[in-house]
Amino acid sequence: MSDSSIREMLLRDVDQVFAIEQDAYPFPWSKSLFEQAVTTNKYACVFEVNDKIIGYAVLSFVVGEVELLNICISPSQQGKGYANQLLTHLIDFSEQRKNHEMFLEVRVSNASAIHLYEKLGFNEIGRRKNYYPGKQGREDAILMALPLFSD
Repeated sequence: MSDSSIREMLLRDVDQVFAIEQDAYPFPWSKSLFEQAVTTNKYACVFEVNDKIIGYAVLSFVVGEVELLNICISPSQQGKGYANQLLTHLIDFSEQRKNHEMFLEVRVSNASAIHLYEKLGFNEIGRRKNYYPGKQGREDAILMALPLFSD
């Protein structure tokens, strides 16, 4: 049985997080974006299994709204339910801080992510044409939103 936990990302975690990002995406975030996420008012967290970082996420908060800027599970660890656990944590975290809606963008080609988002209650609210860089030109983003129920 694996022991998993989620904690805030620290500057010392950025090298490991950046390595996962580079492994997972053909157009990764820069290392400095992760450093900024840790040192600014964003919420950056890591997902650990048996004390090893296997995923992470970054949220931005603006006046009662949350934007999921980045979420990733290491390709070698995908398909084990970890993304569901991490996203559920992010939703709970956002609700506890009295936010009323969460937004995200996802590549139209990322069927597994879209399925997860829909399973957790996100709905498509729009599209951004040619939003993401791609190997054969640019790719649209689906904008999704989830109403949050804070008390």
